[in-house]
Amino acid sequence: MSDVALDMRHHKRTFANYQPKHFLWSVSADGKVATITLNRPERKNPLTFDSYAELRDLFRGLCYATDIKAVVLTGAGGNYCSGGDVHEIIGPLTRMTMPELLDFTRMTGDLVKAMRACPQPIVSAVDGICAGAGAMMALASDLRLGTPEAKTAFLFVRVGLAGADMGACTLLPRMIGQGRASELLYTGRAMTAQEGMDWGFFNALHASDSVLGAAQALAAQIAAGPTFAHGVTKKLLHQEWNMGVDEAIEAEAEAQAICMQTRDFRRAYDAFVAKQKPVFEGD
Repeated sequence: MSDVALDMRHHKRTFANYQPKHFLWSVSADGKVATITLNRPERKNPLTFDSYAELRDLFRGLCYATDIKAVVLTGAGGNYCSGGDVHEIIGPLTRMTMPELLDFTRMTGDLVKAMRACPQPIVSAVDGICAGAGAMMALASDLRLGTPEAKTAFLFVRVGLAGADMGACTLLPRMIGQGRASELLYTGRAMTAQEGMDWGFFNALHASDSVLGAAQALAAQIAAGPTFAHGVTKKLLHQEWNMGVDEAIEAEAEAQAICMQTRDFRRAYDAFVAKQKPVFEGD
């Protein structure tokens, strides 16, 4: 075995027993779906410097996971995430130097990059307040399930900052359209759940007491599929934004040829011939 292969094998690891310090982590009985729960319900689950960094590092690490095939992201206590903690982040930022501020803003952007780069599809279950950095985490997810009570606000302008934060000016227009994104980013107002549904931000709306279960069921459905191929889909959904049509078609031809070499492709064919439902194993 080559040194490169040995090195890659060394980095592969399981996350079933992962123990975070700044949020909750649970794994489904089959070990394939992980649920991240932001757990500061008394303050609507704000982020801190430490939780930002730990989430970034976790999503980076999931690139090497051998067990987790999909991720659910949610918040405790009837709210998703209220953004950066006013006292633990906003206050200290007013006293930082420019290099320190840039270190922070790059770190927050790195969280979005890590979410987009990990191969596992991410399903956000959004209830109640989903604001600022919380709204960006929902936006950076692959799928979003909301509740009628969900209020999503890209409220950076309301604290005297630009709407250009953590990729908002590129991700949000692609999701809901340039004009709608411009309104939300200039005014900082909350997008209602029905607007989010009508504009394509939410994939579906569920009652507050069932949205997490629905998100976990959707994640389980995805995790039961051909997970190597799902990772390829996620990668190209992201990368093709920067490609012309011809380049995108070529990239998909190459990607699909790779997927045709997987055992899951053969399993699907064998199951079809046998008139059975395929059981994918992710390789």
